[in-house]
Amino acid sequence: MSTKAQKIDHLPANTAPIQDLLQDRIQGEPGFVGDLLKEVVECLLQNDVIPAQLLLRDITNCTIGFPALARETGVMEKSLMRMLSVKGNPQAKNLFAIIDALQRLNGLQLEVRAV
Repeated sequence: MSTKAQKIDHLPANTAPIQDLLQDRIQGEPGFVGDLLKEVVECLLQNDVIPAQLLLRDITNCTIGFPALARETGVMEKSLMRMLSVKGNPQAKNLFAIIDALQRLNGLQLEVRAV
């Protein structure tokens, strides 16, 4: 009988962690961070808060990092990490402060349009 560990050992060696794939795409495509931030806002508008939190975490990890985000938002680094986890429960003001900081530090400006 095979165990979960044995199955994992048989994964292809070229499988890259998602962070590496995101990092490569962010560095290779200047507009990709903007697309991710738009997706965050769309998730929030559809009340899909957890995917938005996780996307914000990934964007932060692959761009400016949590220390810079903490300095920019005035929220402690560990608090930001907790907020942007599956079990996090951030207030709306903190989510929008994070989005604002990520826009500014990545040289972006999101626009909202009704369709």
